[in-house]
Amino acid sequence: MGFLDFIASNFSEFLTYTGFSNATTGNIIMIVVGIFFMWLAIKKDFEPLLLVPIGLGIVLGNIPFRADAGLEIGLYEDNSVLNIFYQGVRQGWYPPLVFLGIGAMTDFSALISNPKLILIGASAQFGIFGAYMLALALGFEPNQAAGIAIIGGADGPTAIFLSSKLSPNLMGAIAVCAYSYMALVPVIQPPLMRLLTTKKERVIHMKPARQVSQTERILFPIIGLLLTTFIVPSGLPLLGMLFFGNLLKESGKTTRLAKTAGSSLNDIVVMLLGLTVGCSTQASEFLTMNTIFIFMLGALAFIIASASGVLFVKFMNLFLPKHKKINPLIGNAGVSAVPMSARISNNIGLEYDRHNFLLMHAMGPNVAGVIGSAVAAGALLGFLS
Repeated sequence: MGFLDFIASNFSEFLTYTGFSNATTGNIIMIVVGIFFMWLAIKKDFEPLLLVPIGLGIVLGNIPFRADAGLEIGLYEDNSVLNIFYQGVRQGWYPPLVFLGIGAMTDFSALISNPKLILIGASAQFGIFGAYMLALALGFEPNQAAGIAIIGGADGPTAIFLSSKLSPNLMGAIAVCAYSYMALVPVIQPPLMRLLTTKKERVIHMKPARQVSQTERILFPIIGLLLTTFIVPSGLPLLGMLFFGNLLKESGKTTRLAKTAGSSLNDIVVMLLGLTVGCSTQASEFLTMNTIFIFMLGALAFIIASASGVLFVKFMNLFLPKHKKINPLIGNAGVSAVPMSARISNNIGLEYDRHNFLLMHAMGPNVAGVIGSAVAAGALLGFLS
């Protein structure tokens, strides 16, 4: 074999390893989807801390290569770097750490000062159980239906945690769906809120929340932990870390730990979580009819959850005196997209009355929704595992 033949042969062999040689239509579609996610994050400012890592992860996970090359670079190849990072998703390590950060950043004062707001957060969980029944009707197995239904809680870490335990084969689609609808809260919820409320209801002014003492703030995570985990012990990884983070914040003695949990540690986990979730959406696994059904059911679950919160406030108002009525615009915040859905409540309220600030009131059902979605996930896990 001459020198030129040797070069030609090696070059031909090299081409078989390139992405151009191994690309499929599915890879190209998913790469476009990943770029679209990043565009939404950067151009439209839709949850950039989530969609930038997920979008780039989708692109990264769909770079084509020879599966039989033994390069150990793919997400699903043992010993690859991405596979090691992915264990945090598959084994359910990342979601509790995210909940630790959420707890360390969350002020539960709005909920403590008006405990009945927890009922709004609980009512929003109807979306989860409604979607669960619909998924069963469409032929999904009970474990798969539970993983899909939790999308209605609009809580990405909870969706990942539950699907990693009950339906790992659908986890990529469920996680991307959950985070997508979290990012689209400003698009989905406002029309629904306007549809379900009257102009008179939108301008209801709520009484200022009472001042909450430090003792109450310290006792809340301890009592909350005992009450919720005694009801659903299977939710302990999420609820335990949520209340632990909040206790670090409120104790007044562990400020350094709270700052670390709510900033540096949380940022690292969110980056790895978003990137690896995005990488898990490889075209061969993601572009299926099941994925289409998951996105449809996820949207329906999220709409039901948002509507349930608003309608439940209207129902509560039937029994409340005039001076204690609740503005139904805070009902959408019962889903656990913190703090985005609470901001939506405030923004819509200001549209109709520029003096009606609802943010602090909406944070009550919003943080209740975080607890509610974790309790719902724990209940489903307990029933089905």
